[in-house]
Amino acid sequence: MAPPENPHRALTWRRVSLLGLLLGLVSLIWLLYPSQSPQLQVLHKVPALSECPDGPTVHNVAIIGAGSAGSSAAYYLNEFQSSCHRANITVYERNDYVGGRSTTVSVYDDPNEPVELGASIFVKVNRNLVNAAEKFDLPVQSMGSSRKIDIPEVLGVWDGDSFVFKQSDATNSYWNLAKLFWKYGLSPLTTQNLMKKTVGSFLKMYEEPHFPFASLTEAASDLDLLSATGATGKQFLAANGVNEKFAHDIIQASTRVNYAQNLDQIHGLETMVCMAIEGAMSIQGGNWQIFDGMIKTSGANLLLNTTVTSITKTPETEKYTVKSTAAPVIDPAQDISITTTTEDNVYDTIILAAPLQFASLDFHPPLPSPPPAIPYVSLHVTLFTSPYPLSRTFFNITDGRSAEEMPTTILTTTPPPPNPNSNTKKQSDFFSISTLRTVSRRHHPSSSPSPHSPPSSPNQEQEQQNTTTEYLYKIFSPTHLSPEWLNRILDDTPRFRFPVSFPNSPKPPSTTSSKISWTHTKIWDSYPYLPPRRLFDAILLDSDSDSGRGGVWYTAGIETFVSTMETSSLMGMDVAGLVSRTWGEGVGGKEMGREGEEL
Repeated sequence: MAPPENPHRALTWRRVSLLGLLLGLVSLIWLLYPSQSPQLQVLHKVPALSECPDGPTVHNVAIIGAGSAGSSAAYYLNEFQSSCHRANITVYERNDYVGGRSTTVSVYDDPNEPVELGASIFVKVNRNLVNAAEKFDLPVQSMGSSRKIDIPEVLGVWDGDSFVFKQSDATNSYWNLAKLFWKYGLSPLTTQNLMKKTVGSFLKMYEEPHFPFASLTEAASDLDLLSATGATGKQFLAANGVNEKFAHDIIQASTRVNYAQNLDQIHGLETMVCMAIEGAMSIQGGNWQIFDGMIKTSGANLLLNTTVTSITKTPETEKYTVKSTAAPVIDPAQDISITTTTEDNVYDTIILAAPLQFASLDFHPPLPSPPPAIPYVSLHVTLFTSPYPLSRTFFNITDGRSAEEMPTTILTTTPPPPNPNSNTKKQSDFFSISTLRTVSRRHHPSSSPSPHSPPSSPNQEQEQQNTTTEYLYKIFSPTHLSPEWLNRILDDTPRFRFPVSFPNSPKPPSTTSSKISWTHTKIWDSYPYLPPRRLFDAILLDSDSDSGRGGVWYTAGIETFVSTMETSSLMGMDVAGLVSRTWGEGVGGKEMGREGEEL
């Protein structure tokens, strides 16, 4: 009789066979769902030019806000106008830059080292942004090419005590996928299919007959998206067969880094948007260049450092008087304010391209049904540079494995519920830590090297005395992170030489606790809290009751639907389409209606 089979050997062979099946399945998935390049054609035809016996009608339009929505509204108003109806556009922006939440800062105040402070990436299904980057010939970089560090990139998901998931770019992609399926079963595939279906429905909002949509709620209902917005991410995933462990470890890490919210707090549609990450890219030098290009192309009059304080409607003319105040002009020689300019200008149409609660303006008379205030996440962004890598000790990596096992990008999830046999775990102090890239700066030669610096050869000494290389880190967190905390997450041994003679440079731990040479912090009202909902704010807040033209239009209602650079751009384009239809220009869509759903 044959000897009994070794159970461990049988288990091993079963796993090998399953691995082969999984690899085959992965290959099949890639064949069935090939990547497609984004379409770069114009999405909507510009109205045909026609003869105007009485000459063109000029419509004066004021856009308040030069972020994604405002810039896109200006751009598409210019695209949708015709020879008989022309738009004279003025864009008001209270900041000194275009781009809203998409802006950069310069590391070390060096303009050659810009880093995104706000919205960092867009993806290939983001039609408006991809089309604009192509049209304006902006230099696009993939996320991989923009992240230049001297060690293999490792992604880790941290639960406050240990890494529940790690994946290295140095590992074969097939092997990474195999490990993913091995740990989570078919949930990665189920999630991918669910994301494609959900995002596919959303993308129909760009197309006739849905575009332009006069009601966001109605459009979402027509496209069967209210089932996603009406449930939490946790409920939506469970109802569609995604197992709880994959949702907790992977998907929730994505909702936390993108929206600072857990799966039981954020609705299902935004959860799916978090998983649509294929083709992540950015613009070299800053994504704000897309919106700058839009405004320049529109021919709009851009008023930076200008705050709109009130909007008054004149019943007899059905026009709107915009009162604005320009920031004081500073005389650099005397460092004093020269003047503050206040102006009144009259417009036919107002586009409010910012959340009303942040606009700080008064309407006279008050709006019939103003959109209610929406709670926004207060996100703390911390940028800093240091010659130190992240600390293995802080993240409980004590098994003696190589430094390559230490993640360079750390996402977070919630700790599992405590049980009597385990230590109580606490929430992480942060949502994400990213090692963005290495940066270099020139400095004065040092008289003597730091005793804590790695040894260098004589041939390297001159170069190292003139140039310092450091890591650039970016952290998202719910609260302020103290310098002491930042120092604790860094290792005790620098990977690069100390810039010992550079102002504000970090000193060896024996003389000071600082390991950081440069920091920049920002608190953003970054995005709204996104609990389940089925009703969304009105797009038209006020209108000319007789002619149907003019009016006050609102773009920020989409923030509680999907909050991204792209969806803000979509809303700006949608409002431009609706406004142009009131002029008699056609860009598809359903019959115009004034009604809009309120919270």
